[in-house]
Amino acid sequence: MDPHTTWLVSNLAGTALLPPLDLILIGFLGLAVLKRRPRLGKTLIATSLALFYLLSTPIVADHLLGLLEKDIIPLPEKNLPDADAIVILGGGTYRDAPEYGADTVKPLTLERLRYGAWLHRLTGKPILVTGGAPLGGTPEGIVMRAVLVNGFKTPVKWVEARSFNTEENAVFSAAILKREGIDRVYVVSQSWHLPRALGAFRKAGLTPIAAGTHFHRRQPRTLFSFLPTASALNNSYYALHEEMGLLWYRLHYGKTG
Repeated sequence: MDPHTTWLVSNLAGTALLPPLDLILIGFLGLAVLKRRPRLGKTLIATSLALFYLLSTPIVADHLLGLLEKDIIPLPEKNLPDADAIVILGGGTYRDAPEYGADTVKPLTLERLRYGAWLHRLTGKPILVTGGAPLGGTPEGIVMRAVLVNGFKTPVKWVEARSFNTEENAVFSAAILKREGIDRVYVVSQSWHLPRALGAFRKAGLTPIAAGTHFHRRQPRTLFSFLPTASALNNSYYALHEEMGLLWYRLHYGKTG
């Protein structure tokens, strides 16, 4: 399959295996067999509703993200581990944004760009942005560069604009950086995404240093932690997506860390 088809198939499969679609499918399966196998049907429906509730609560979502973040330490402002460049991973493009009259970045990418710009001001290290255009249009790396230069007044030295996923982010970025004699890099992404991203960059032959942003651990527990919210379900989706990705990496490439 060509890269676009591969991206489409893998994303469709992931959507079917992750909330909320997987929970909806379990519920519908329960309804489908309810008359012929009442016990099984009721079990499936109850399981769907129970998981829907649990994954929609902040306490469960934060715990799931916390498991991914447990080995990611925020970079100190002083005495930073040394690196030769900053790599900022793409996290989604907001196409044809009417308020800007052009493509811009989605919130996940904006968080990464903001932290990458801060890290650049702190270290002076050159920046590489990475992200392609699996659905066509302007590659994400080019959009990211525009936001950094125009919005954060931060220069970008390299743009990688071919990649469709985290593994390709690492492979294509490594090809650019190795030509420059660069091995040690800060890898900027959400802290819960870094375990998988670091494994991909190690496999690509670089020495990555975790530069995480937006940590979810140690959130205060209140009554509202047990009430379902759409944002908590979204966070559970991110956590399970990463766990699925880590499992895929282990099955195909062995240990990622």
